[in-house]
Amino acid sequence: AKPLELYEYEACPFCRKVREAVSMLDIDVIVYPCPRDGKRYRDKVIEMGGKSQFPYLVDPNTKFASYESDRIIRYLFQTYGDGIVPLPLTLGPLTTGSAALASAFRAGKGRQAKTELPTAPAQPVELWSYEGSPFCRVVREQLCELELAHKVITVARGSSKREELVKLAGKFQVPYLVDPNTRTTMFESADINAYLHRTYGSGTAGVPSPAPPATPADETATPAAAHEEPVTEHEDKKEHEGKKEGTQTVTVEAELLDDNATSEDTR
Repeated sequence: AKPLELYEYEACPFCRKVREAVSMLDIDVIVYPCPRDGKRYRDKVIEMGGKSQFPYLVDPNTKFASYESDRIIRYLFQTYGDGIVPLPLTLGPLTTGSAALASAFRAGKGRQAKTELPTAPAQPVELWSYEGSPFCRVVREQLCELELAHKVITVARGSSKREELVKLAGKFQVPYLVDPNTRTTMFESADINAYLHRTYGSGTAGVPSPAPPATPADETATPAAAHEEPVTEHEDKKEHEGKKEGTQTVTVEAELLDDNATSEDTR
């Protein structure tokens, strides 16, 4: 199956709702950041859907394409879950308000595009993360402001892909960045953001010559590491995968929304 494509920006509460659904369903998506004044992907959304509104989801596996966070969420649970939308995502303004609170103390981070960015890299970077981690959030904010397309490998609690990360990197810790353009891999949100700014930030030359292959991960990591998140990169958040509190079961047709859909974030 092909990864889903999500056009959004980090500070948008409607976009966060969709990202939470993606995390609950353990889905991998390619995110195309569309911050305000962004030059790379906003026009593409207008070409595909007819207007500049976010989030906008495209599922190349079913040809589903849609604006409107609630409709996207119903589609995701109908197609990739059991059809039941968890209660926290069905509370209308309360859900949106709680999503907005996540950005309230971030001083506009993940909202505005940086200026004078170099040419976009040839391939999306890869970010192993999950929505509830504050350490992953600060990296997503940077990726958004730099308009860097990135594939999100979702590794929320209960995900089998946590074991894959242990095999790949020697331990489980998020965020974990893989940049195929420079063959760079790294943990630690501060290091990742410094690397992204140095490589893709305003006024830089863009992608440098490929770096030497990364040093192999520590082979001494034990399987138990897959079940522990280092306190330096961990938010002690209650696991929400598998919840069935909701009673909302909706069948969604896989079709392109018309231009008269209810407006969400059109900025």
